[in-house]
Amino acid sequence: MTVAVETGLWQLDASASTVALKHKSVWGLVTVKGVFATVNGGGEVAADGTVSGTLVLDAASVDTKNAKRDTHLRSADFFDVETYPEITFAVRAAELGADRSVKVSGQLTVRGVSRPQDFTARLSQVDADAVTLDATFTVDRNEFGITLNQLGMMGGLTTITTTLRFTRTAA
Repeated sequence: MTVAVETGLWQLDASASTVALKHKSVWGLVTVKGVFATVNGGGEVAADGTVSGTLVLDAASVDTKNAKRDTHLRSADFFDVETYPEITFAVRAAELGADRSVKVSGQLTVRGVSRPQDFTARLSQVDADAVTLDATFTVDRNEFGITLNQLGMMGGLTTITTTLRFTRTAA
């Protein structure tokens, strides 16, 4: 079955989208989970099939259900939200496979540091007016200058899991 995504402008439906993080700490014994409560973005599918767009997270909206930890994550030790209020992902290319997989290439910017980020998403729902993409990938926080690691308790990669629903906007 061939799946096609309509050309045009697409807006993120924040109420139907989630961006979650998971990181092992305390020497891998504790898994910290959280979400970014404020997410927005949009993109365009051009007539030639190319895709571009941006996803923007409000870094201060990180919520791990622990107020003290969230305050620390917002501090200069981690996201430094006073200086860098947004985390962005700029889509440079997205290639739809026959199996509903989508190879996504882009630029992730955290704390003012941009790095290439590629991953494979899954097109879980698509019709003429709505598209939902699911993806899970890992990020090395050290590459973005988030290096606090007291007593070696917080090494390793952070797993990001997303469900992003986009709706087509009127031309």
